[in-house]
Amino acid sequence: MKCIAILGSTGSIGRSTLSVAESFPDRFEIVALAAGRNLDTAFEQGRRWQPRIISMAAEPDADVLRSRLKQAGLGKIEVVHGAAGTVKVASLPEADFVVSAIVGVAGLEATYEAVKAGKTVGVANKECLVAAGELITAEARRQGKPLLPIDSEHNAVHQCLRGGRMEEVERIWLTASGGPFLNTPRSEFNAITVEQALNHPTWKMGKRITIDSATLMNKGFEVIEACRLFHLPPSKVEVMVHPQSTIHSFVEFIDGSILAQFSVTDMRLPILYALTYPERIQSDMRFPVGDLRHLDFSPPDMNKFPCLRLAYEAAEAGGATTVALNAADEVAVAAFLEGSIGFDDIPRIIESTVSASNTGRLESIAQVLEADADARRYAQERILVMPKKSAQRRAISVV
Repeated sequence: MKCIAILGSTGSIGRSTLSVAESFPDRFEIVALAAGRNLDTAFEQGRRWQPRIISMAAEPDADVLRSRLKQAGLGKIEVVHGAAGTVKVASLPEADFVVSAIVGVAGLEATYEAVKAGKTVGVANKECLVAAGELITAEARRQGKPLLPIDSEHNAVHQCLRGGRMEEVERIWLTASGGPFLNTPRSEFNAITVEQALNHPTWKMGKRITIDSATLMNKGFEVIEACRLFHLPPSKVEVMVHPQSTIHSFVEFIDGSILAQFSVTDMRLPILYALTYPERIQSDMRFPVGDLRHLDFSPPDMNKFPCLRLAYEAAEAGGATTVALNAADEVAVAAFLEGSIGFDDIPRIIESTVSASNTGRLESIAQVLEADADARRYAQERILVMPKKSAQRRAISVV
């Protein structure tokens, strides 16, 4: 029986993890949950799984949850809150495996503490590895425990790498759907609306990741994540636009052999792979090979999608640069969603922030969080001084 703690239990990855656990009750026990701000869902998860501990983001929500659980006869469940509560969930002694699925840097400290506590960690939060991947992977090596990717692309790479040794790898390829503007001329980017950017042709995701997919920044983050997870330089991690999203990633070896991984587009499969690694166990998730008709591939246009170029440059620089990249993107995307800036302003804000950031190496999570806060402040200041003419145009575009 593997005991699991989930950071981000009320999100899509968290819920999918619980679905996997429900399908294999003889293999998995849920012992700890970090549930964020979704009080009703946290209560239902507590009642269903009866973990040892649940953490909420805010103290008032924790107080209400504690009361509701007690009324339901579940007062034995410990309820905590805030960053300290999330760390307590991540480092619970009874937990064998921690799923890191809190969006953004909010889950950074807890993920690092889980690794430091000697847990095997399944990483679904790419921002953790973008902002602090050098620290997290170094600690995982010291602990002798694997970091297992849950993101479908990196999970696919991990699977393909079982076909050879790392020293035999020529390069890895991450596939990208291309987003909703793959065939939109760059000259029209200044008129893109929020509604258009949120209309992804393949996936249904949260708002930030959907906008990041539209700018290809999400794929840029995945490049950085791949460099950290697989200890490869950016020159050995390439992106290929693949609109069908059938092949999740592939690995090219030095003899010219290429291994590709494709499967159903169901996040339960990479979650199951991570939870049971190094085993593979029977499941009912099957890809209909007979439906496979054609596969299209093309290189990404980095002039049209400068966010991908900025990510490669940050990956080369490392240190505080990737922290600034992630922070500026989060601020810029939020501003675009609010109608404060245009779609084509997103990479401008990011480039300006990264250019102004400290490029030094970061030695602790505290330094990462400080660099993150500095970059957010700078990006917000840049947004405030955007030209009024652009602001008027943007306001019209989101009505």
